[in-house]
Amino acid sequence: MKKSLVLAMAMALGVTASAYAANPFSDVPAGHWAYDAVNKLAAEGVVDGYPDGTYGGDKLMTRYEMAQIVAKAMAKGANVDKLAAEFADELDSLGVRVANLEKKSDNVKITGQIRASYRDVDGDRKGHEGRLRTRLFLNGQINEDWTYTGRFENSQYYTDAEGDDNIDLNWAYVTGRVGGVKMEAGRQDFVKGDVMDLRGDGVKLSYGDKVKVFGWALKAASDSSVSGDFLDDEDTEDVYEGLLEDGDRIYVAGVESQIGVVGADVRYYNADNWRDQDIWELALDGEIAKDLVLRGSYFYGDSDTVDGDDSGYLVGLAYRGAKASHPGSWGVYANYSDRPLATFLMPTFFSGGYGVLPYSDPRVGDGYEGYDVGANVTLAKNIVAGVKYSDFESREGNADNQTLWSEVIFTF
Repeated sequence: MKKSLVLAMAMALGVTASAYAANPFSDVPAGHWAYDAVNKLAAEGVVDGYPDGTYGGDKLMTRYEMAQIVAKAMAKGANVDKLAAEFADELDSLGVRVANLEKKSDNVKITGQIRASYRDVDGDRKGHEGRLRTRLFLNGQINEDWTYTGRFENSQYYTDAEGDDNIDLNWAYVTGRVGGVKMEAGRQDFVKGDVMDLRGDGVKLSYGDKVKVFGWALKAASDSSVSGDFLDDEDTEDVYEGLLEDGDRIYVAGVESQIGVVGADVRYYNADNWRDQDIWELALDGEIAKDLVLRGSYFYGDSDTVDGDDSGYLVGLAYRGAKASHPGSWGVYANYSDRPLATFLMPTFFSGGYGVLPYSDPRVGDGYEGYDVGANVTLAKNIVAGVKYSDFESREGNADNQTLWSEVIFTF
């Protein structure tokens, strides 16, 4: 590589040669065609020449020598992206971060999660299922203020010898800010776990930090029947389709706050489903001892089509918790719920398949009551194992179900 190739960088420095001292190189006299450019680079400290006072423009350079010159030009603010890309490895070995190139190369990030799970259900409705779920997440930088998020998902069931080749794109949304308001728009998960956990097409708006005001508007994109199709009764599917169906419109608004170790949230839900529901939720949580968190929620529901009680509650206690980045970390928890049908849409416990409603018709039973307990531990970095057990019974009648769930989650 001829050393004269670096002269192109002089144009990127944006200063004139007249400001510089006399040319320091004896082999580049004032009348030389490269005089101005070499003088500019030398004055900026980009090129040093040789100890004998020569520039050596006709000599060959090593890639590391060239990388050193590129690094100095970058430090001066020169636009040398193409050269920086060519010598990226050498620059890295020199400890030089090519910020612009890193930003461009990281424009799209891919991460993933693999979950192997097994559940066994006993009681009035029986069944078992093993599942391997793979998710790939795409995060793209649109500009400094907006990003794109997508998620591909595939599930394989151990009891299905043929497997499942379907790969679904079930997230596709953008995130950004309009003024001081954060916006997420597109197909995504809408989760307030004690009341609803479903996928939908819609928009989320929020404003604030420790005290946050938010609003959601969505149309349900799936019937959330994920935890029902393995059981051995024909009416199972109707339970979950009866709770929420494709096209149901849901609106959520609320205020969520975190003051010190205490969280306090108030939320309102309006669902245009067959139950025509309005739900109010008041949730409190706080650390009552080191690593020990107590939480409680009160729910009030109003429905024109559901008879039965209109208020319910949930209390829970959690100690520590497994963190994927901390091998050996662990946690245990327990919850008790008493939830009339009017007080929930589709909680995470059922939409995720961790537990099963104890009856086969959502229009009877008036909800559920019972408990769940669980534990989790990080086996190695990014490998977390967990187990849950739940025992729920219908609030009216004698139907009951027990579910044992186990899982291992790998993230990358």
